[in-house]
This record gives sequence, C-alpha cells and structure tokens, in this order.
Amino acid sequence: MASSNNNSLAVDYNYNIIKLFTIAATFWGIIGFLAGVVIASQMAFPILNFDIEYTSFGRLRPLHTSTVIFAFGGNVLFATSLFVIQRTSSARLWGPDFLHKFIFWGYQIFIVIAGLGYVFGVTQAKEYAEPEWYADLLLLPVWISYFIVFVMTLKNRKEPHIYVANWFFLAFIVTFAVLHIVNNLSIPLRIDSTKSYPLFGGVQSAMIQWWYGHNAVGFFLTAGFIGIMYYFVPKRADRPVYSYRLSILHFWSLIFIYIWAGPHHLHYTSLPDWVQTLGMTFSIMLWMPSWGGMINGIMTLSGAWDKLRTDPVLRFLITSVAFYGMSTFEGPLMSIKAVNALSHYTDWTIGHVHSGALGWVALISFGALYHLVPILWGKKDLYSNKLVNTHFWLATIGIVLYTVAMWISGISQGLMLRTYNEMGNLQYSFIDVLKASHPLYVTRALGGIFFLSGACVMAYNFYKTINLKTNN
Repeated sequence: MASSNNNSLAVDYNYNIIKLFTIAATFWGIIGFLAGVVIASQMAFPILNFDIEYTSFGRLRPLHTSTVIFAFGGNVLFATSLFVIQRTSSARLWGPDFLHKFIFWGYQIFIVIAGLGYVFGVTQAKEYAEPEWYADLLLLPVWISYFIVFVMTLKNRKEPHIYVANWFFLAFIVTFAVLHIVNNLSIPLRIDSTKSYPLFGGVQSAMIQWWYGHNAVGFFLTAGFIGIMYYFVPKRADRPVYSYRLSILHFWSLIFIYIWAGPHHLHYTSLPDWVQTLGMTFSIMLWMPSWGGMINGIMTLSGAWDKLRTDPVLRFLITSVAFYGMSTFEGPLMSIKAVNALSHYTDWTIGHVHSGALGWVALISFGALYHLVPILWGKKDLYSNKLVNTHFWLATIGIVLYTVAMWISGISQGLMLRTYNEMGNLQYSFIDVLKASHPLYVTRALGGIFFLSGACVMAYNFYKTINLKTNN
C-alpha cells in the first residue's frame, strides 16, 4: 500500500463518478433515516398511519430498509470501492465516462423504481419485499458493468499485489450478484404485467430467502464495508494494517463460513432440523473470523491512539469497528436454538439488526465519506471538524437510545410471552406485551431523530466544504 501512495501523484485518477456516488449516498441516507423515523413513530403512535395505504407502516417499512441498505449503503460502496481500487492500484478507473454514468444513473433509476414499487405495493411479497422482475432486469446490466470496471481497473494495476480491501470488495460484488439472481428467480405473468410468480415455493422458498437475507448481510453489509475498514482506518490513522496476514485469514475464513449461516433464521420451522443445526453451527464459527477482523482494525491504531482525541473522523471509523465486534458476538449468540427461542419474533432482533446497521455500517460510511469529500473536491480539510464531532455524538446517542430500548423491549417480550400462570395458561396477553413495549417504542423514535439530525449536520458540512473558496 505504501508504494501505491508514492505513485499516486503521477496518476490522473477519475473522481467524477465517485463525486456523484458520494452526493447520492448523502441524499439517500437522509431519505432512508427519515423513513425510519416515520415508521418508528407509527409504531409508537399508530394514529400516524392515517388512512392512506401508501404511507402505512407496511408500505414504508420495506422502503426504509431498502433505502438505507441499497440506496445509502450501496452508493457508499460504489463510491469507496471505485476510489480504493484506483488508489491502491495506482491506476485510473477503467472505461469511458458514459459507462461510468450508466452505472451511476442506472443504479439510481433502479432505486427509484424499487422505491415506488414499495409505496404502491408492487413487490414479490417476500421477507425483504423485493422489487418485481422488471427492476431486477434493470439492475443486472448495471451490476455487470460495475464488475467489469472494477476488475479491469484491477487488471491494469501498477502494484504487484492486490491490496486486501479489494479482495473484500470483489467478494461483495460477485457474491451479491449470485444471491440477487437466485433469490429473485421468477416468471412474469405477462410481458406487460408487473406481476410474477416465484420459481420456488414453500420451505424451499424460505430457505432461499434466508440464504439470500443472511448473506446479503454477510457480503453486502459486511464484506463490502470491511473493505472500507481495511483502507480508511489505516489511511486515517497513518499506520499500516496491524497484521496483513490476519487480514488474509479474515477474508478466506469469512467468505467460506458466512455462506452457510442462513438457516439459523428458520429455527423451529418446517425446515429440516439438521439444516437448522448446520446454520447454527456455522454461525457460531463466525465468531472467529469476525473478531479476528475486528481486532485487526482496532489494533491498527497501535501507536496512534492519541489521534482519537483530535480526529473525529477516525473516531467514527474506530467506533464502527467496535460495533462490528459487538454485533458479530451477538449474532452467533442469537443463532443458538435456546437463545433463539427467547429472541426470535421479538424486538431483540430489531435491536441487533440496528446495532449492526447503524453502529457498524452507517458509522463507517460516515467516516469514509468525511475522508473522501475534501479529497474529491480538492479541499485542504472539511469545513468544520466541530460539526463532525457534533454528528458523532448525535449518532452515538441515537444508536444507544435505539438499541438499548429494543434490547429491553425484546427480552421483555420474550419473557412475557413464555410466562404461564398456575392454570397453565399464558399470563400476559398480546395487548399486555404491547403496553409494556410502548415507552420503549417512543424511545426508539427519539433515537432515530437524533441519528437523522446527525446525518443532516453531515450534509450541511459537506455542502459548506464543497463550496469552500480555498483549494488545496
């Protein structure tokens, strides 16, 4: 990596497309977080559902999840991967500008079409409410083009070795393509119809759905963002990766084990028991590579811990790695059947998901974007590091309020719904459980407001940074 930095001055990098993805990530992040605040408020105050089907919880929930994951997270991954592949390869981004613009605008159009499908109720009606077949067809050439641009840039590298971040980015690109194609196999009702029939049904459909669902987490929300960690943490700390050998071990063990863990989402269902146990076993095995990567990221700061006091951007990055460690401890724990009997179908799962999504994915995304913006627009620094610090604390407070509330709510729900009276009947009704959860739902909405406010502060900081008159 050091040699790529020495050669970087002689390379005319293409930042135009990365600027677009950076702006899009910021925009979609605010939209996705806003949708999250709305649906959290609807859960706390059902009257906010109104009498409009398009703004009901059932329509806005998949809009929120997909916007945050694929619109915000996806644009962050496009921006960072296309930046890192150039910088670590000492090679200009391969391909003509029109191909890069096709990738960008094709992906944004896919997001809009999918989002409108959620609002109007035109989806495949699976767990993740995937968009219909025509949106899938649009994404296919966009993703293939992205893969070609990434691989050809890698092929043209001037560095002898492929930096480890690029291994993770490549695994994310290839694996997610396979996941998306298999999970969305369907037969259109007619060529002029928005409706389709899935190729698989019953327990086979459930198995494929959670093979996709857990590995979308594993490769889209984990492998891709680990690629971000392995570039931006060493870069921001101005230190080499703690152990390059450990990073390679992290890569190969993670991609082998993760692909088998999906069945743990289907404990106590009609899925064969041996498949459930297989998923649980591989989930527990994930502790090792996940914590190996977490330790590698945090120990990269060895000799540079003082930077955490002065650099709020590095604080974002390291805090995200800590959340990665916590989430990858909690996930395998919740996959154990005895624990899953308590946690599944409760808000504990929601708390776990958001500790990973907000604490790991969003925080490392914010840190990477803060690092990118001055470089992309040729500025000496961000407009205000104080605003970065403000954003950090708003986001952290929001995450803590959200996740702690959902942990308490989830464990309470699990315990109340398995408590029996002396007659052998359930002691608490569903309404009793819901009443106990209500103040925690209000707390969750408040946490979401804090988190959204932080993202708005970031957007303002970016706007002022881009419009600074002093160039580097």
